[in-house]
Amino acid sequence: MQQKTITGAAWGQMLLLGLIWGGSFLAMRVALYEIGSFTTVLHRTSWAMLALWAFVALARLDVPRDLRTWGAFLVMGLLNNVIPFTLLAFGTQHLETGLVAIFNASTAVFGVLIAALVFADEKLTPRKAVGVMLGFVGVATAMGIGFLGQIDLRSLAQLACIGAAFCYGCSGAWARARLGHLKPQVASAGMLTGSTLTMIPLAWMIEGPVRFDLLPQTWGAIGYFALVATAAAYLLYYSILAKAGSGNLMLVTLLVAPVAILLGALVLGEALHPRHYAGFALIACGLAVLDGRILTLLAEQRGNRV
Repeated sequence: MQQKTITGAAWGQMLLLGLIWGGSFLAMRVALYEIGSFTTVLHRTSWAMLALWAFVALARLDVPRDLRTWGAFLVMGLLNNVIPFTLLAFGTQHLETGLVAIFNASTAVFGVLIAALVFADEKLTPRKAVGVMLGFVGVATAMGIGFLGQIDLRSLAQLACIGAAFCYGCSGAWARARLGHLKPQVASAGMLTGSTLTMIPLAWMIEGPVRFDLLPQTWGAIGYFALVATAAAYLLYYSILAKAGSGNLMLVTLLVAPVAILLGALVLGEALHPRHYAGFALIACGLAVLDGRILTLLAEQRGNRV
C-alpha cells in the first residue's frame, strides 16, 4: 500500500492548524474571566454547531435520520466535547495555558493505547509500547514528584487536563467504531449537536441562564474558539487528513503546545518551570517513536553507512 507523504500544501495547513489550536487555550482563558466553565463550553459547541450545519447544508451532504446514529453522536459529543472541554476549562482556570497545552499533547499517546485495547488491527507493538511509556513519563515529569503528596486546586487541574486527553483518546476509538461510515463534516456537526443538547441544561443548572451582555474581548474569545478553533479547525483537520493521512496528522500535536506556551508568555506573562519543558520533550519523543518515521530514517542511514 502506498504511504501518505506530506506535501508542501499539507505542511502549510498543519502549521496553520497548530497555530489555531495553540491560540485556543489563550482564548479560553480570556472568556473564563467573565463566564463560567460550563457556559464557556456551551458557547463553544453551540456556535460551532451552527457553523458546521450551515456548511453541511451548503455542501448538500446527506444527514442521517436513524436513532442509532444520533445516539452515537450524543456519546461522541460527551467524549470529544462536553467532558474534555469542561475539564480543560477547569484546568485553564488554575494552570498556565502553556502547561494545559503540554498535557493536551498526550492525547495521541492515550489514543494509541486505547486503540490497542479495542481494535485487533492496532495492537501495541514493542515500538508503540516504548512510545506510550515515554509519553506517560513525560506527563509525570511535567506534573512533578511533589504532586503525589498534595491535593489542591492545581493538582486537581492537572488531573483534569490528563482526563481530557484520555477522553479524546476514547473519542477516537468511538468515532472509528460508530461513525466511520459518515462524512466527517456531518459527523462533526452531529457530535456538536449532541454536545450542545447536553450542555444547555448543565450550564443552566450550574451557572444560570446564558448571558449575552458580555465584554467585547469575551465575544472575541468566544468567536475564536468556537468558529475558528472548533468549526473551521475541524474542516481544516479533515482536509489535512485526506492529504497526509492520520499518522502524519499526529505531528500537529507537536505544533500546538509551543504556540500556546509562546502566547501565554507574551500575553499573560506566564513562565513555566524547566520540568514542564522536560515533560513536553519526553512527550514529543514518545510521539516521534509512535510515528516511527524518525526511527526508520535513522535505521536507513545506519544501513547506508554499513
